[in-house]
Amino acid sequence: MIRLFTSLMVLLLMVSSTSGQDFPEPPQPPKLVNDFAGVIESAAVVALEKELVAFARQTSTQIAVVTISDLGDYDVSGYAFELAEKWGIGQKGKDNGVLILVQPKTADKRGQAFIATGYGLEGVVPDAVANRIVDREMIPRFKQNDYTGGIIAGVSVLMELTRGEYTAEGYMKKTAGSGSVLGGMGIIIIFFLILLTSLGRQRARHSSLGHDLPFWVLLTMLGSGSRNHSGSWGSFSSGSGPFGGGSGGGFGGFGGGSFGGGGAGGSW
Repeated sequence: MIRLFTSLMVLLLMVSSTSGQDFPEPPQPPKLVNDFAGVIESAAVVALEKELVAFARQTSTQIAVVTISDLGDYDVSGYAFELAEKWGIGQKGKDNGVLILVQPKTADKRGQAFIATGYGLEGVVPDAVANRIVDREMIPRFKQNDYTGGIIAGVSVLMELTRGEYTAEGYMKKTAGSGSVLGGMGIIIIFFLILLTSLGRQRARHSSLGHDLPFWVLLTMLGSGSRNHSGSWGSFSSGSGPFGGGSGGGFGGFGGGSFGGGGAGGSW
């Protein structure tokens, strides 16, 4: 009996260990933008991290972005909820965390995206709104292999909703037609700000703007429409730098927020 009990305990520990390996550990030093799949432009990762850190300081709401190549045996919603709980995104007691999870499309896997909302934000970002953000703002860009643009678009709406610039009902009304609340010109402005941030660091090594211009900026310039966005991308101009991040230091870490199953996603 003792030998059987010991064997069972070892088996349980092995299963537990294997399950834990499906989820990355919280990054050290802590970061809000974690591009494990390597699909976000490097300049955008830096700029978006600064903006989300500034936003977290101003509002206490933590919006985390995670891209991952393989969800293992999990569906995208289950993975998102467990990862958000494991990391403790949001503030304890306020439960005001949001996780944007993206698994890029590959030759043998469908692309999947999910927005998980903490208990405290389920009323601000209801499931129907999370679903529309994924379907309208993110997936159309992901289908064009523009993961940077899709993630920025989703983050922008979430920041504006949680900041109270408009309500969930207002967003649903604005996106009831075929258009999107996020304008093409807004995307161009954001990408050029990312470009300028990148060029400022690389000026000594590069002499030509055409040489430095990332291909995703050219695609955005060619493919953007003329739809209006009432927020004028205000979410990305809240601080002192080009993306509002300023120089106030890095992200201090997640606060122990909880998730109860709120959110929605889609695939392509």
